[in-house]
Amino acid sequence: MSKKHDAIFDDVLSGLDSPGTPADRGGARFLKRSTTIGERMSGERQEKTLHLVDPARCRMWARHNRDYALLTEENCRDLIDGIKAQGQQEFPAIVRRLTDEEYEFEVICGARRHFAMTWLRANNYPQFRYLIEVRDLTDEEAFRLADIENRDREDISDYERAVDYAEAIRLYYGGAQKAMAERLEVSPPWLSRYLTLAKMPEEILNAFASKRDIRERHARALKPMLNIPDQAEAILTEAKYLAQTQVKAAKGQGGYVDAAEVFKRLKMAAKPSAKPAKTRTGTLFVCSQGERGIMVKKQGKQVQMAFDNDLSDGALRGAFEQFMKARKP
Repeated sequence: MSKKHDAIFDDVLSGLDSPGTPADRGGARFLKRSTTIGERMSGERQEKTLHLVDPARCRMWARHNRDYALLTEENCRDLIDGIKAQGQQEFPAIVRRLTDEEYEFEVICGARRHFAMTWLRANNYPQFRYLIEVRDLTDEEAFRLADIENRDREDISDYERAVDYAEAIRLYYGGAQKAMAERLEVSPPWLSRYLTLAKMPEEILNAFASKRDIRERHARALKPMLNIPDQAEAILTEAKYLAQTQVKAAKGQGGYVDAAEVFKRLKMAAKPSAKPAKTRTGTLFVCSQGERGIMVKKQGKQVQMAFDNDLSDGALRGAFEQFMKARKP
């Protein structure tokens, strides 16, 4: 009998003669181990070796489909709390081995787990280590594996996925959308929607408080408008104004404009323009064309303002800014 088989049977027999072990339990253990041996020898069972390592020994794959820079304690809080409660990381990250002098492993799947472990070790939990499974993968295989693992996860934004697909179709599929869709086992129209999002102008992306807020449905709705020069110009102008507002909000100067309001204002900007109109009730000042604003009416030396109670803070602030500009001599 070979040394390999000797080792296997030594493993099977170990512990069967332990004092106090009931015969039925010993028999059950023997049958279970015999089944495992059969699965190993027939190729039906694959053994995986997992490692616990310092996350500092790992770097993100350059083409990881999650933007590591967007990970924060807040958006990883559920995972951090879960690891603390379980006392360990439940599912291993998938990595490749490196010959790099600084890093030993490259993370293909498991950026959030890496962030969570790094955060825990830096915040009074040095006992935690990063659970990994090492695999030998080509870049295309790594891309498909990461996509399969993360496709249905809501914590990866549409934009992150879109950028990942746009880069992959160039690197691995020669720009052939049909070939890529077949490899990913998705429909070409489904893939096309994400590729459209990846091509959105930077002005549109910056109009949102975070690129994670823009959805593929936003890009799908805006695409036909951006193909019409006049509408595209109006949309991009509004997008630049919104981007300035978001930058100010990031500096603590006012509030952010939420994604729903941004999308609404970009669509409204594409409609035929109309200057604030004087009516019998006063002059309407708006933040952007086509939306509700503040109705201003002069009565002698007094000025009366009226606006809908549900007008958003951003729209109200923008409309008032337009009034102040018009009021200057």
